[in-house]
Formats: sequence, C-alpha cells, structure tokens
Amino acid sequence: MTKPHTLTVVSWNFEANGKGNQHTRHIAHQKLAGLGANLVFRQEMWGADADGEQVMQEMERLLGMRGWLGERSCTAIFADHNFEVVRQWNAAPLYVLPPTALAMRYTPAGPDAAPFVGVSYHLNYASPTNRLIEAEWLTTWADKRWATPRGDTLVLPCISCGDANSYPHADVDGAPVLPVLKEIQDQPHRLHRSYVGPDGRRLMDTRPDEALRTAGLEDVARHRALAGDLKAVARTVDRNDTHGPDARIDRVYVTPELLPAVRDVDVIEVPLELSDHHMVRVKLDADVLADILRAVFAGAA
Repeated sequence: MTKPHTLTVVSWNFEANGKGNQHTRHIAHQKLAGLGANLVFRQEMWGADADGEQVMQEMERLLGMRGWLGERSCTAIFADHNFEVVRQWNAAPLYVLPPTALAMRYTPAGPDAAPFVGVSYHLNYASPTNRLIEAEWLTTWADKRWATPRGDTLVLPCISCGDANSYPHADVDGAPVLPVLKEIQDQPHRLHRSYVGPDGRRLMDTRPDEALRTAGLEDVARHRALAGDLKAVARTVDRNDTHGPDARIDRVYVTPELLPAVRDVDVIEVPLELSDHHMVRVKLDADVLADILRAVFAGAA
C-alpha cells in the first residue's frame, strides 16, 4: 500500500442530504470526490438509512469510500482504504442529532501505532442550553482510553468535525465578527444563537467553543490563523437577511498532539442552491501523523 504524502479531511453539512433529490446528491458527492478526500465527516444525512441504506450505498459508490452511518441517520463518516475502523460508539441520549464516533487506525502507520477517534457532530440548532450540554459530551471522545496488547492503556488522539450551530471566540484577525443580537432580523434565531449572561444580558453563543477548548481540543482553523494563514478562518455560512452576517459555524477540533500534523486549512465554497454550508478542508502531513500515532502507542509503555 502506498502511503500518501498528504491526507485530506473534509467536513460538510450538506443541506438535508440533497433534500431527497438524487441528482443533487450526485453533484454534491462528485464535488467531494474531486477534492481527493481521505476522510469525510458529513452532517444532515437524512434518509440515508431508508430501504436497506440504499442512499448510503449510493454515496459510498460516488465517493469511492466506505461509510459509517450514525444513529438516526444524522451524521456519518466516510474513509478510504488508508483507514480501518476498530470500534463504533453510541452517542449519549441527550443528543438531538447524534454524532458518529469511531476509533480508526491509520493503517500505513503500522501495527505499532495507536488508533485515533474520529467524530462527526451536529450540535443542536434551537437550544443554546442543550447545545452546551452536547458540546460537553463531545469532549468525552477526547478522553477515550484504549488497551494495548501489553496490557496498559493510552488516551486516544481525537479529531472532531462538524456543525457547531454557534460561534467561535472572535479573537483572530480576519475571522468573521460576532453578530450583533438586535441586528438579527429573525427573532426566534436571536434566541437560538444567544444565551443569558451573568448580568442578565443576552450574549452571542460561543460557549460550545469555550467548552471544547477548555477540554484541550484545538480549533485547527484558529491554530492556522494565529500562524498567519487567515484563509483558514473564512466563513462557512454566508450572510443571510434573517440570520445575520457571515459566520464560521462549521469547525474542526483536534487534541493537541495532532496539531503538528495540520499543514493547511481552508474553506471550499459551494453555491447556495447546493447547500447552505461550505466545506471545511484540512490537510494533514501523513508522515507526521504516522509518527504521532506511533509515539502515542510507545508512550503507553
């Protein structure tokens, strides 16, 4: 098996999985396939479980990848031949849209390399309270222990990709600014994207980002932007007359040991008629990733 120099990871909330339109799905997944992705983290997989998962099988053929569909057909992960799934977890019952969570081996790293956890998530749209709880539970996949053949245990690295339905802390130059609550025309959306702060005023919801970062997960786009690569923090949803300005709703988080493998982050824009979210693309150095996974395994000795 030839090991690629770069691994491409793509996260995408493809709106309503094409809204039941096979032609739209075909266009969308041809676009994905054209990116040469090795791992795809998908959200809004509605209908992929129907009729013996025929839609899921269709998508596997279009992408040339194997897929794992999460509970209630909300999220999924697709992987090429470089990855082997060794465990799939059920989500906590509090999730409105359950994530897909897998332990995966990067097989070119060899048998003396640790698996890592991959999570495709979609946090709650309407309730900032439930969204924070979901984000807190999301951190548990960054704390998964794995038994080695020697009988000791290690904590697995983790990569979580998805739709946070909330905002990152606006502490990076060049990133979309936080909306002003009263300038959001859709009043229910004001509730959906804000919470009541300690002084009784409503604040724009950045709490899931704060929770994930408190747990040690790093926003890879922010990481790259702080190094000067401002394209990494481009919008992932466009300005909308009712919902507010451009925003970086879709984000990829990794545990710190994986950061040295992150070589590039960018956003692939798609037309609104295809989806209301753009794609987030992360390029990983394959050799560095393999070294990291082998080092994690060795560190458990």
